[in-house]
Order: sequence, then structure tokens, then C-alpha cells
Amino acid sequence: MNEISLAAADDSQARLEQLAGIAQRLLDRCRAQGATQAEVSCSEDRGLNVGVRLGSVETVESTRDRGIGVTVYIGQKKGSASSGDLRESSLHATVEQACSIARYTEEDPAAGLADADRMARLPGDGRWPDFDGWHPWPLDPAQAIDLALACEQAGRDSDARITNSDGASVGNSESLSVYANSHGFVGGERGTRHSLGCALIAGKGEGMQRDGWYSLVVAAGDMEAPAAIGRQAAQRATARLDPGPVATGTYPVVFAPDMARTLVGHLLGAVSGGALYRRASFLLDAAGTQLFPEWFSIIERPFLPRGLRSAAFDAEGVATTESALVDGGVLRRYVLGSYSARKLGLHSTGNAGGVHNLEVAANAGDLPALVAGVERGLLVTQLMGQGVNTVTGDYSRGASGFWIEGGRIAHPVDGITIAGNLRAMFQGIEAVGSDVDPRSHILCGSMRVGRMTVASG
Repeated sequence: MNEISLAAADDSQARLEQLAGIAQRLLDRCRAQGATQAEVSCSEDRGLNVGVRLGSVETVESTRDRGIGVTVYIGQKKGSASSGDLRESSLHATVEQACSIARYTEEDPAAGLADADRMARLPGDGRWPDFDGWHPWPLDPAQAIDLALACEQAGRDSDARITNSDGASVGNSESLSVYANSHGFVGGERGTRHSLGCALIAGKGEGMQRDGWYSLVVAAGDMEAPAAIGRQAAQRATARLDPGPVATGTYPVVFAPDMARTLVGHLLGAVSGGALYRRASFLLDAAGTQLFPEWFSIIERPFLPRGLRSAAFDAEGVATTESALVDGGVLRRYVLGSYSARKLGLHSTGNAGGVHNLEVAANAGDLPALVAGVERGLLVTQLMGQGVNTVTGDYSRGASGFWIEGGRIAHPVDGITIAGNLRAMFQGIEAVGSDVDPRSHILCGSMRVGRMTVASG
């Protein structure tokens, strides 16, 4: 899909410099108010969101937001305040409020900025890299409406069994942010996100089924064509019609790529610092232990071009690095910011604010190849509910998808439950496909787990 037109004069660097100037002034005020350490976040966001349904426009929303957050430390007492008003009087009041809060809070031995020697260093050209993540799309409302209408209409026209629509939407956003602290660190980032999606309804009465498809990209030129998205939404909805029965039992389960990454998400939740120091994780003291098969690996790659979470530094200014989270099936480290690291007696992993582009290594072909390796089992394409116990690892969620017989799709299934324990599920991963879903910072293909309980509704 081609971008509609070239961007007008790009003033993003000038806007970043303006935000950096605000951050520096705020840090000076924090020092003047008695703060021993301080950090400031400044952000600016612009966006356009359009929604249509059944050929009519439902929403057109243009957004433009700016805001600041100030955190001060007086010794090891912490106070934070924020504002969306960037007038000087409001900025001054925000600093005063943060300092006032800090004076009345309890001391926390883990409080404070990340260590000064961990700060990322500005490249020699004086600009932070954006890893090809800045691609403004000068989309006006009329153009966005046309794209959404074309997407929905293509889906509705592609199959007579499509009887209704939940609509199509277009999203377009630009984000600028600056983080600065009293170590002397000042880092600026910019990024764009563009999306187009459609949800359709197939069938009639109690037999209706809903599904959809969407594209999410950094650069509009990488987006799937509107008609292709609409047709894919229709195909997914009609494929779910006339679901058949499932006999309760224990079977292999194949997770489609967008469902497979939820398993990685559960791993991240269990190895994050907050869950660990609160002792609310089933993976306490698991670093250095074998959690997955020996061939399994997950690598964090913060410098990927056009990556959805590429960054040279984390939310505390700590330099990011490419490193293994899992290698040879062994959990190599946790996911820590400076506060959680201190609580655990460890060091920050450069993950304040989250992980930066995880790649799950494949050892198999695409989704059809993984299905072909199942004599009798389940393909999961949707998950419902929140039935995951992060303390025990017990897993039970509603699901829908397709029943597999003899390595082929036999019929759709709906209203079932899949259950297991995440430790056993991780150990039981038999294959990860090469069919990576690019619409996330967790880059993962389809995944086959050898043994789970499947129960009919």
C-alpha cells in the first residue's frame, strides 16, 4: 500500500528540542526546591482515528496531547506529579507538588534514579537513533474514511454469508517523548503507528460468528491493502460457521501466531521484577533453570529497524542491549528496571517500561506444517477470559478455533476450554513456526504444545 502523499516539512526534531528544553528547566527547578535527584518525562502525541460501519461514518476523532511528569527524590523519599498544562506557572506548581509529596513520604531504600554509569550515551552525531521508526502519514479525515469504507465493503462483498459488520477503522499517530534526569541524561524518541482493521459477522440468528483482521505498521507503505484486510476478515468469520463438537480429553494444541505470543506474555509477567519481589510469580528463583526444550530461545532485539519497540534506552535512560531472555531452553535473566532490581539485590536489565522486540526462534515451518504434525487435536485462533494464576502457573481459558483430524482442519469449534500449567506447557512446546505475526513487539510464529486438557462447553 502506498503512502497517500509526502509529508509536509518535518518539524519533529525541533519539537523534541522544545520538549528537552522544558525538561531541563524543570530539572533546574527541582534542584532549587531541594531535590537530591530528579527525573522528568515530556511527551507530545498527535493522532487521527476514523470508524465506519455498514457504509456510514460513525466516528472521526483528531487528538493532540502534551504532558509532563516530574519525579523527585529527597534522599530516598519519592514524590511524583504530572500536568497537561505547559504554561510556566503550571510547570512550577507541578515541581512544587512533587517536592511536597516527597517530604511527607516514607524512605524507601530502593528508591532513586537508575545508576549513573548505566545511562545510554548520545551518538556522535548528536541525535538519538529512531531505528527507522519515524514515518508520518499525512492522512486527512476524508482519505481515512475512504480507506475504512473500502476495507469494509471489500469484506462484505467477498462472501454472501457475511450478513453484518462491526465496522472498519483507521488509526494514525505520531508520538514524541523526552526523558531527562539529574545525572545529566537527556534522551529523545519519536515514533509513528498506523493501523487499518475490519470486523465482520457471518451467518444468521444463533449461528452467527464474528471475526476480523487488521494491519499495524510503523510506515504506511508497509500496510496491507484495504481490500485484502476486508477479505481476510470475511474469510476468518465465515470459516467459523457451523462449529462441531469436541470430546473432552487431552490433546496436542496448536496456537496461531497471535495466540502463541500470549504464552510469551505470561512468561514476561512471571519474570518481571514487580511480580518477583512481591513473590507473586510461579517462576521465583527460576533464572538459570531449564524452562523450555533445549532448542527453544527468545532474544531481545532493541535495535530492529521499524521495530514496534526499538529503543536505545529504557524509561529510566539505561542503555538497552541485545541479549537472550531464554537460550538453550534456560531462562537466562529476569526483566528488571532499577527499582525492582534493587529490591531483588540485582541490576537493571534495561527494561524499565517493558521489553524491546522479542524474537522467538522458529524450529518448524508455517501454521499448516504445524497442523500437519497433529493426528488429533486443536488449533486455537481465539482466547477468552483471564484464567491464568500468576502465582501457581495454572492456566484455564475459553477458546475457539478448529478441530484437527489426520493433520488437517476438520471443522470449527467454539465455546471450549483449554487448561494446563504454564511450566508444563513451556516444557511441552514441540514446535515454533516460521509464520511470524509482525503486528507486535513479540515476534512469534505459531506454536504447538504437545499436551493440554481440552473440554467442551
